[in-house]
Amino acid sequence: MSAHLYIIFGLAVIFGISSLLISFRAASHLSKHGTKINYWNVRFHPFKYFKQYRELTIEENGKPGSLFYAWIVTISLFAGLYHVLDCNCPHKVG
Repeated sequence: MSAHLYIIFGLAVIFGISSLLISFRAASHLSKHGTKINYWNVRFHPFKYFKQYRELTIEENGKPGSLFYAWIVTISLFAGLYHVLDCNCPHKVG
């Protein structure tokens, strides 16, 4: 693997961890407003919690909260970088 792929891998890890941390922060916000949160499921069902977070913040402020946009950006960058890595790394079969 060439050096630029290591850099892309590092960025993908950073964006993946960032999206996970943002998910927990949004779940914490929901919890403070009375929503029962299963923190184990936050990792596996972030769309469910971000839908609730978005609805709650629109109800409070008239627009989605900043964590919603931050999560969209980080998860999109993670997915894009993962795709680049997947296309550039040879797959060994057998």
